[in-house]
Amino acid sequence: MKFNKKCILVITAILFSTIASAQFYAGVQIGAANLESNVEGTKAETSVGGAVKVGYVYSFTKNIGIGSGIEFSQYKQNVALISSSSTLTNYEVDASGSAFIYNVTTSNYKEKQTLHAVQIPLFVQIKTNINKGIDFNFRAGVKYFLPVMYKINAAADNVTGTAYYPDFNLPIDNLPEYGIGQQSTYAAKGEYDTKGIFMSSFELGFTFDMGKKNALYTAMFLEKGYGTILDQDKNQSYVGFNPMSTTDRKANGLYSTQQNAKITPVAFGLTLGWNFCY
Repeated sequence: MKFNKKCILVITAILFSTIASAQFYAGVQIGAANLESNVEGTKAETSVGGAVKVGYVYSFTKNIGIGSGIEFSQYKQNVALISSSSTLTNYEVDASGSAFIYNVTTSNYKEKQTLHAVQIPLFVQIKTNINKGIDFNFRAGVKYFLPVMYKINAAADNVTGTAYYPDFNLPIDNLPEYGIGQQSTYAAKGEYDTKGIFMSSFELGFTFDMGKKNALYTAMFLEKGYGTILDQDKNQSYVGFNPMSTTDRKANGLYSTQQNAKITPVAFGLTLGWNFCY
């Protein structure tokens, strides 16, 4: 996991510079959360995700303010190969240091992915009164999206790994003591390396006064990331090569097959919050 320390320091300084005269809020978000991918041959099922958040809005005028805070979000999705039985190729090195072509064929391979992230928003709020005790709100800004965990639970009916040594024109398909061969009922866990990115963020909703210092906030939101959250320096086989065994193969994940894979969070749904002053 990598992140831009300078960006965090700047945003934190802004966050605390105006906190003395802020209107605070706490809330939750829920809706469709997707990790968009450009990795060929894969498909993902969009699932429900959410976030909890706290922060504040500092008002410059009656209608315009600036806000910030901190949020904790979760994305979940199931990822699989488009073809239920596919062979993917990668280059590996065996225990003796010899390079070979590693072909992995799986049957009914699937991944359950879970991503947890910290989000630091910075937004402009525009609001206007439309009726007694009711305000219309529009928020637009950016978020620094920092993944803290991106785990994989992989499973397949079976996995077959074969080797081909081009220097010797030598194919090998059954040498389990050296990691070549078949494994039934594959299951393994893994984790992607990640880095922080920026997201655009928009909210459109209403505030309903519930007293002099409290209000209910409801809105629709849309968030989209830019860049990729993956931090990879090479291509890897999605089912890892173990030079000692065919029964203990690491789950590198489908997205690890492309070094420059672009995985971007996108979410939309509903926000429910509570505003309060002290």
